[in-house]
Amino acid sequence: MHRKRGRSKFMATIIDGKQVAQSLREKLADRVKEMKKSGVVPGLAVVLIGDDPASRSYVTAKEKSCDDLGMYSRDIRLPEDTSEDELLKLIDELNGDNAIDGILVQLPLPSHIDEQKVIVAIDPSKDVDGFHPMSVGKMLLEQDTYLPCTPNGILKLLEYSEISTKGKKVVVVGRSNIVGKPIANLMFQKQSFGNATVTVCHTGTKDLKKETLEADILIAAAGRPEMITGDMIKQDAVVIDVGVNRVEDSSKKRGYRLTGDVDFAGASEKASYITPVPGGVGPMTITMLLFNTVKSAASRLP
Repeated sequence: MHRKRGRSKFMATIIDGKQVAQSLREKLADRVKEMKKSGVVPGLAVVLIGDDPASRSYVTAKEKSCDDLGMYSRDIRLPEDTSEDELLKLIDELNGDNAIDGILVQLPLPSHIDEQKVIVAIDPSKDVDGFHPMSVGKMLLEQDTYLPCTPNGILKLLEYSEISTKGKKVVVVGRSNIVGKPIANLMFQKQSFGNATVTVCHTGTKDLKKETLEADILIAAAGRPEMITGDMIKQDAVVIDVGVNRVEDSSKKRGYRLTGDVDFAGASEKASYITPVPGGVGPMTITMLLFNTVKSAASRLP
């Protein structure tokens, strides 16, 4: 990839997550086709509690993605007042269902349900989200496991773009269990996709700008719209924007626009590579969920 020159400034090369995701899905579709010849159809069960519009849209997209790849998808939608015991009983049934290789319970859950209790209830062999403590432990020990989908998607984007992480200074902004903590760990592992020096920034960081300006690779995953501005980015840094934030915008028919944690316009004038929002990391998350489900199903091959 080459950088694009504007009228007076270099502009960052956009890392097209849709393109990378499509390339990976084509390979997955071929893999599923081969597995079917042996009588194995990868199956994913997605459980949605309540009727949150964003979650509902995300679950629908997952279901369609399974269909596109020829996988089996079971969409289970339950009312907001579903009890914790009812949900745990359902998970137990899915754990024992041979047609299901992956179980995903859409987060967040209603306040009356213990999220950690639900995560632990999922059979680790079907934990395609990579959230179970056993999966997390194996990841930390650099053992084979299901990697969490968004961090793994970031690794694939860097690999596809031929961006080396070895010896680089990586700064992660955000420390969530879903993105910040796992991507930081993966980046410093002694692996081909890691070997970087990693700094994790969070609400306790005293001088965020000082830290981000040192980043060869900056990963923004704090969930705060456009908090990373152009003056916080080192010249020629790689910028991975994980944030997806709804910002009110009366000029839009739907009344809002989607934006990342990075000010895209300002960052594009400094970065060498950058992911857009939408269309960057987002498409990779679902793709890696499918990847993990196919990986799980492979254990059933004769």
